[in-house]
Amino acid sequence: MFSMENNRSSDDQKIYVTRPFLPPLEEFMPFLRQIWDSKSLTNFGPFHRQLEERLCEYLGVEYISLLNNGTNALIVALKALDVSGEVITTPYSFAATTHALAWCNIKPVFVDIDPCTLNLDPSKLEEVITPQTSAILPVHCYGNPCDVDSIQAIADAFNLKVIYDAAHAFGVKCHCGSLLNHGDLSVLSFHATKVFNTFEGGAIISRDSKTKERIDLLTNFGFDHEDNVVASGTNAKLNEFQAALGLLQLDYIDQVLSRRAEIDARYREAIHEIAGLTCISKRHQEVANYSYFPILVEDDYPLSRNDLCLRLKNDGIIARKYFFPLISQYPVYRDLPSASDSRLTVSAEAASRVLCLPIYPELTSSDQARVIRLLCY
Repeated sequence: MFSMENNRSSDDQKIYVTRPFLPPLEEFMPFLRQIWDSKSLTNFGPFHRQLEERLCEYLGVEYISLLNNGTNALIVALKALDVSGEVITTPYSFAATTHALAWCNIKPVFVDIDPCTLNLDPSKLEEVITPQTSAILPVHCYGNPCDVDSIQAIADAFNLKVIYDAAHAFGVKCHCGSLLNHGDLSVLSFHATKVFNTFEGGAIISRDSKTKERIDLLTNFGFDHEDNVVASGTNAKLNEFQAALGLLQLDYIDQVLSRRAEIDARYREAIHEIAGLTCISKRHQEVANYSYFPILVEDDYPLSRNDLCLRLKNDGIIARKYFFPLISQYPVYRDLPSASDSRLTVSAEAASRVLCLPIYPELTSSDQARVIRLLCY
């Protein structure tokens, strides 16, 4: 499926940190014809239902609800569990993680991250729990599993909910099976930049049928049937075009992950020989998804992280500083007591050093070699 040396047009010489995988257009046309003929465009249509069934089987989960994007999935997850007050979370993530809390009028409380995994540090949790704390919102950053057992033990001790932002963790397996089965809920993103995409989209993995029913109700305006609204829901449904793309993507997902693994391995082999550059280790994973390839630029590298990013950019390689700045440094959050840089030293250090290199299935071996050459001195 993937050509290692596929040709690019002369006006498309840039290499991006990620690009969406799109199956052959001719394979999508039969889905399009079925949608057109049925005139079922949305509202839990047949492709929506099929995708839920196939994703449950592929991911090893029992209940999944599909939504129109990952941000709405986070918001609906919080609403479904009636989370309020304060929620402990990480400053080292994409903005949507904390924005979802703000949209639900929940106060985010930031804690620092583990220097090895760059995930929320469980040892920092108990010191910030107050009577107003209702939940923990960790992130499986870059698809690297959080310390789920330690987090759950603390949540159980203090009667807190756990909602995982698993936007990067599609298909990841930990010591006991699917990583998505941990916590009260796990939230996926199917944005175009993700390993598995539906253009835009998202999902919530729940543990029981009652919770799934509530989530589905909240994504459809709160209707429990045609003439009755029982909750102040929203419109967060995945449409049939998105669901159809997801069904087709699933036919290719194992090949996509295999190709990403090859690119990941080649980077690791090369970077191991470059002084001053460090790969983030893959920890606590039985199955990884290679969703991103972050490196840390250390003091003994000849360039700063920003200068290396610029060097790559000047050669048409668009690396990304995921995640800089910290969410806690955004103007809207930086006045929170928990947002002080002095409390988030590991997070601030990581944000100043991290650089995500290009990784996507159709990245050619020659283009990857071009990236590697620019890293070398």
